[in-house]
Order: sequence, then C-alpha cells, then structure tokens
Amino acid sequence: MIIEVKNLVKKYSEKTAVDHLDLQIEEGIIYGLLGPNGAGKSTTINCMLGLLKSDEGSIKILGEEMNSNNLNLKANIGVIPQNVSVFEELTVYENIDFFCGLYIKDKEERKKLVEEAIEFVGLGEYKKYVPKKLSGGLVRRLNIACGIAHKPKIVFMDEPTVAVDPQSRNSILEGVLKLKEQGSTIIYTSHYMEEVEQICDQIAIIDSGKVIAKGTTEELKNMITDTEKLVVNTYGVQDNIIEEIKNIADIKTVERENNCIKISYKKNQNSTLLKILQVIEDNGVNIDKIYNEVPTLNTVFLELTGKQLRDNM
Repeated sequence: MIIEVKNLVKKYSEKTAVDHLDLQIEEGIIYGLLGPNGAGKSTTINCMLGLLKSDEGSIKILGEEMNSNNLNLKANIGVIPQNVSVFEELTVYENIDFFCGLYIKDKEERKKLVEEAIEFVGLGEYKKYVPKKLSGGLVRRLNIACGIAHKPKIVFMDEPTVAVDPQSRNSILEGVLKLKEQGSTIIYTSHYMEEVEQICDQIAIIDSGKVIAKGTTEELKNMITDTEKLVVNTYGVQDNIIEEIKNIADIKTVERENNCIKISYKKNQNSTLLKILQVIEDNGVNIDKIYNEVPTLNTVFLELTGKQLRDNM
C-alpha cells in the first residue's frame, strides 16, 4: 500500500473529528474520498499531509511514518487545494517555477519540469499572463500545474473542478486520468458525484469521523440495496392497475408521475418482473418504454449518510 492510515484519532476539545479511522490506498489508482461537511474528511487529509498532529494512530506514506518534519516524504506529495493558491503578482510561468522550486533546486531541471507542467495543463499561450487575466477555468489549471510540476508520486486534489465551465472541467478530468497513466496515485475529493463515479477506482465514504463504506462504485451500489427499480413509460394507467401491481409479492413501492410508473421490488426476482408485465398486458395498457433504473453513487451516498452531498457545499 502506498498509504496506510491505522486507528487515526483527532480531537478538538470535546469534539472527535476523526474517530479510529482506517484507510489503505494502493499505488497508481485514483482514490475518492467522500463525505458531507463536518464528516472529518478535511481533518483526515490534513493529518495525512502532516499539517495536523493526530491524537492516536499512525500514518504511513511510501512506507515511512508521516510527520510535520519529514521533508523528504513531503517532496513526493503534491497538493491542489480547493481554494486557489497562486500569487496574483506573478505570471503563470513564475507561479509554477516558484512552487516547483520548493522541491527542485537545480535551475535547468526545474525549467524542464515547469515547461512540462505548462504543456500538461494546456497553458502554453498564457505563460506571461498574471492570474487576474485568466478565466476561472484557466486559473484552476494553473493551480494544478503548481501542485504537480515537481512530479510527485502522490497527488491530493480537493475539489479541483469547483466553479469551472464544462470545457475546463473535462480538461481537468482528462488531466487527472493522464496523471494516473503516468503512475501517480491520486486522492480525489469532489461534491460532483458523477466525477467520482467516472474516474475513481476506489472510494471511501466518511461520516462522523469514520469510514462507513469503501470499495469500487459497483461494490458500493451492491452494498446498500437489495432493490431493483423498474420504470415504465405508458399511457392510460388507471388507479386499479397501480393497486394490482402493489399487491404483487416482493413489490416495495409503486409511484406514478404523469405517464410514468416507477416500481421498486426485491432484487433478482425475475418472476416479479414477469407478474408486473402481465398485469400491464392484461389491462391493455400500451408501453412506450420500459427499463431498469440504475442506482447512482449519489443514491449510495444518500442511503449511507442520509445527507445530500451538494447540499453541504
């Protein structure tokens, strides 16, 4: 494991922000950390970065114990914070050169790395621009370049696509996947569930300072529900048909929205599906479209935490 967090505890006075938390992160993957505000996610990350001292537990990164004085270990870590951290008076090139220079002292090597970072985020034509002359999406790209220019083995990305246009978001996500291809391990947080579902290999959901679930997206989906949802688009559905469907064994809920019926029933019950279709056919109802509604990561998050992630922004 490239990162191992064991029995991590962090308290603020009487409040326990992180409560005996464990994480194991494999090398070369994109690892999503999800949690509503106040869940302990940021505190966990700050402990992993050596910015906060934990009260109990251990953190090993690249096989070494993380602490605030381990500068060699920190040189292998890149951080892209949610709040853009660049110097307004410096140009794009100068900003990246400054942050890269915190780890790389050789000028020729640094020049090469800065140029590579500029090309990586697509800011070649903006080298001499200061941040205020850039769009929000381009500033986000600059923020990323500053965090990865020194070629870290591990990259922490906290909400890298917040408040950017769709084109910039796609560019950033493509960049994250490219970093993975180049061998980086990425710890990724986002309030955009579709992003996490799209790019993350493994996910941990944190709530009340604990990991309440972890696995791949599919594993998380299978963990939280024993229900399938059928959606039937049709016309002329009468109340008696709704009642007949409700009376079928293993049916959990039946909801009608205009010309759409949403039926949830116990998972892997093919006989139940056949009975639903039989009721519809017997009543002479024409079906326009019928399909299974696939659960999303957002559904998983809601069921596990009882909170909508975006509502906590």
